[in-house]
Amino acid sequence: MMTSFFDQFASPSFLGIPLIAVAIALPWVLFPTPSSRWLNNRLITLQTWFINRFTNQLLLPLNTGGHKWALLFASLMVFLITINMLGLLPYTFTPTTQLSLNMGLAVPLWLATVIIGMRNQPTVALGHLLPEGTPIPLIPVLIIIETISLFIRPLALGVRLTANLTAGHLLIQLIATAVFVLLPMMPTVAILTAAVLFLLTLLEVAVAMIQAYVFVLLLSLYLQENV
Repeated sequence: MMTSFFDQFASPSFLGIPLIAVAIALPWVLFPTPSSRWLNNRLITLQTWFINRFTNQLLLPLNTGGHKWALLFASLMVFLITINMLGLLPYTFTPTTQLSLNMGLAVPLWLATVIIGMRNQPTVALGHLLPEGTPIPLIPVLIIIETISLFIRPLALGVRLTANLTAGHLLIQLIATAVFVLLPMMPTVAILTAAVLFLLTLLEVAVAMIQAYVFVLLLSLYLQENV
């Protein structure tokens, strides 16, 4: 029983072909495309309003050089939200529960922010490794600690997204299993457990959106330090 709880996180395959590529590409098919008409429909209008509000809020603390990342951040945000939300549907696979995928997104983007900082302002970028006013005996220790914390950032990005989504899916499956087990024996308790399951599902919808926003927000903060 315990192993079956974790089967939902295994990458599905068909005839030996992994289907994670299909799960990653599917959200792009669902996005509405802008039309050539002067007036758009409600869905496209809502999507445009959401992307504009998110981009303005995210790029507010960044200078003009960081605004070049607007398209990348907005696309990544919508992509992660769509994948996370589709993963809450029954009999679906959530690619963002795979640490390899999240690290594949986090490491190149984090490395790009570091390279930009080293190329544009190397003195300021290296200055983050040593806070101002540090006592001389603590300088070597603080440089080592700040360097380690710098390289832990992409790992924290990937692990945070993976752990939150994995924990939520496990809780939903555990409580759903408890509802089916308790229904023949204690219907009242099963109904109360089903109410808890409904509230947890609503919480997971919020977590799916919040974690996508936090992922992109932290990337924008890393970019802010280097532009």
